Amino acid sequence: MTKMDDIAEKYRQLETVILNNHPDSDMDRIRAAFEFALEAHDTQMRKDGTKFITHPLAAATIVAEIGLDEDSLCAALLHDCIEDTSATFDDINKLFGKDVAEIVDGVTKLSRVTYTSKEEEQMENLRKMLIAMAQDIRVILIKIADRLHNMRTMEYVSEDKQREKALETMEMYAPIAHRLGMQKIKWELEDLSIQYLDPVGCYEITEGLKLRRVEDESFFRLIQTKITERLAGNGIQCEVNGRIKHLYSIYRKMYGENKVLSEVLDLYAFRVIVNNIADCYNVLGYIHDMFKPMPGCFKDYIGTPKPNMYQSLHTNVIGSEGIPFEVQIRTWEMHQTAEYGIAAHWKYKEGKGGKVADEEKFAWIRRLLESQQDGDAQDFLHALKVDMFADEVFVFTPGGDVINLPAGSTPIDFAYNIHSEVGNRMTGALVNGRIVPYAHTLRSGDIVKILTSNSAKGPSRDWLEIIKSPEARNKIRQWFKKERREENIIHGKMAFESELRHSNIQLADITRDDVLPKVLARASFRSLDELYAAIGYGGITTQKIVNKIRDDVRASVKTRKKEELPTKPEKKEETRIKPVKGVMVEGLGNCLVKFARCCSPVPGDPVVGFITKGYGVSVHHQDCINYIKADKDSEAAERRWVHVAWANTEGRDYSTTIYMTIRERIGIVVDVATVLNTLNIRIVSFNSKNNWDGNVSVTVVVDVKSRDELVTAMAKLMSVPGVIDVRRAGG
Repeated sequence: MTKMDDIAEKYRQLETVILNNHPDSDMDRIRAAFEFALEAHDTQMRKDGTKFITHPLAAATIVAEIGLDEDSLCAALLHDCIEDTSATFDDINKLFGKDVAEIVDGVTKLSRVTYTSKEEEQMENLRKMLIAMAQDIRVILIKIADRLHNMRTMEYVSEDKQREKALETMEMYAPIAHRLGMQKIKWELEDLSIQYLDPVGCYEITEGLKLRRVEDESFFRLIQTKITERLAGNGIQCEVNGRIKHLYSIYRKMYGENKVLSEVLDLYAFRVIVNNIADCYNVLGYIHDMFKPMPGCFKDYIGTPKPNMYQSLHTNVIGSEGIPFEVQIRTWEMHQTAEYGIAAHWKYKEGKGGKVADEEKFAWIRRLLESQQDGDAQDFLHALKVDMFADEVFVFTPGGDVINLPAGSTPIDFAYNIHSEVGNRMTGALVNGRIVPYAHTLRSGDIVKILTSNSAKGPSRDWLEIIKSPEARNKIRQWFKKERREENIIHGKMAFESELRHSNIQLADITRDDVLPKVLARASFRSLDELYAAIGYGGITTQKIVNKIRDDVRASVKTRKKEELPTKPEKKEETRIKPVKGVMVEGLGNCLVKFARCCSPVPGDPVVGFITKGYGVSVHHQDCINYIKADKDSEAAERRWVHVAWANTEGRDYSTTIYMTIRERIGIVVDVATVLNTLNIRIVSFNSKNNWDGNVSVTVVVDVKSRDELVTAMAKLMSVPGVIDVRRAGG
């Protein structure tokens, strides 16, 4: 057979599949798309020595098998034309219409996505895919078909390329196929990928299965006959078939749980397909009557479908031979959905081809994109894996609505799934009528009621440690970003300084006037506080920031050490004015200095001085509300506000005030005092009063040596269970 005869035969096979699935398709239009692609790829060859057109033909056949529409078939035939030939978007638009051209263009953009181990780049690749899916789901469906055929013919490329494409498929394409409900394609992608990622392990499994093939086939025939005869005898029309679980599923069982093949008990699965839902439940009864059901191994995905539209009854039983196996029971419509997912429900709005009518079927894509707009790469990838891979629990609102959440979710995840405000005002939860702690793990079937209050203080940072859903995590971070800027700055500064120390960089190396503007520009922030706040609420990681600025800071330090002069002439003038209480006052020497009680500044704070009448210079924090509101424009006021600066403060303690809001509980005062004593911070005074909302306001005056010591103390106090808010005196 010549190459052209082979191509003609493959096209006839494509036509047969199309006519079986879409008999009303315009075959002349599809033929025109094939001939356009054939001419465009005329001189191109594949690695296996075949004409390149065989690849678009194979991809189009897969697209036809999963039941996509005529535009999708044309786009699949043309999907490599813009990228690999001289054909343009306008050429395809003119001949086959805008929808086809846009799908091809979308697939072309995804074709330029390449796998990388760098999380930041991989995140952007995934974002591109999800954006394409949100705009037109057919783009990713054709890309999955393209990838499936490439994986089927991967033996003709280098080993490095095989592993690279297999890993990319396992991490990106198989999860997306799973989330779209395309189980048949997902399984094949996984099985093909694992053969290149661990050929030795796969060889052991396939050889082991070959040795027991006769025994397995005998077992399948026996169980299949038993089920078929029993159901037929009770008037139920059905189709029964059995299979060995797919390769990657066995691989995970063996290598994830350190087992040999003989120790994998649930190798066998049987599928019973019936005509209606009532028969599904009738069959379940007969199966449990024939075989012994295994406790806790029944799942009803008909009453509670999976988010990817999958529906079936699952039960695990043990036959008379003592061999366990799974039985899946579903209708024919459910079977089509289980095999091909969203493609089995492909419906278009009249006159608006290209938009799926039931867009809620993949609204999760938009939600995932929206929730991760400000997230970093690590969080995005984590969110993607949770959303695509995680097992789910199905819980109910008191009104009976079903809410699906990642396995291990808590009432907090449930609250934020309902609405941001429900989560922010949450004060407790009832599960099945009983009060449970916030960290309680929800189980499928639970009825959850969230208790709320308008006087609630908002979420706690501790919640971020126990929640499971990316949606809840993002909403809590957004609340802290908006409501707790000062607290974010405290936490962010601590984390940033810790990461700097890990990289052998001093904060002073960054805050120099000649370095700080460059550092902030590199990190894309306008001030250090803005940077600290972003770290504090989780908008960016310290590692990412330090990685961006490390080289610039180290180069600056190295240059400064080379060029730094030992002394400067101006120093002589400065020594004439002696510091008082560690403060230098511009133009005044040996004057009386006191620290304003309204803001209680400490070394490290930006400060300003005010010449009082008869009491010397009062030193204020530059963020002090009294300084901010003061009239500084008049000539008299201008003379009274003077520049001050910290001088030698070593060995001195400075009193400052901390205000706290806490939930009343036994022992919390002792816990607060213990934190301060552990840090060697002296408590000058400690006062408390009960508030109308049931919380307690605490005022603590402490002696500290610097702003850094104060920030550390405040961060430690925030970690005490029951502490709601910590702030210092000032603005």
